[in-house]
Amino acid sequence: MTQPRALRADSERTVRAILEAAERVLSGNPAATMEQIAEAAHVARTTVHRRFATREALVEALAAWAADQFAAAVAAARPDTAPPLVALYQVTANVLRVKIGWRYALGRAASASPEVARVHADVLEGCDRLIRRAQSVGALRADIDPVWCRRVYYALIFEVTQGHELDDTDIDALATRVVDTLLRGFGAAPHDAALRA
Repeated sequence: MTQPRALRADSERTVRAILEAAERVLSGNPAATMEQIAEAAHVARTTVHRRFATREALVEALAAWAADQFAAAVAAARPDTAPPLVALYQVTANVLRVKIGWRYALGRAASASPEVARVHADVLEGCDRLIRRAQSVGALRADIDPVWCRRVYYALIFEVTQGHELDDTDIDALATRVVDTLLRGFGAAPHDAALRA
């Protein structure tokens, strides 16, 4: 019984190594070959072909893996149960880490499988719920359109992830900046105070 589990764990490590190598290699060269990916993963080309029949299958698996990492990062922030502003900051930091680390794969989401599209749709719905929760506790203005707020939030995250190679300290600072920018645009108290002044 131990041997099959050990083999399965070894196989999962190999697949992860291939996917991580594919992300690194394809980010630098989207036309990279399976052989270049195998070399970067420190495995034989036949090992890559055994796990992924074609380059397209590898890219689709990469997109699915990244989508799962994205969804897990959002879920880890407990957006439906943590205090809304705490969740908003944590979601932002977690998503920035994944988006910067899996840039190539997440950029493939539009052309990926229906399952990947479903994961992204679920995250989008969760973001809308979090924005409505933030409105309900007065952190965001009640009169804003939650969909517009989410689109602005997504745009801020997109802009932050363009061209950055960051460490965790940078990501925390950027997450704070994104949330601060969002709150200055949509937040209840500062905006209302500025209108009254």
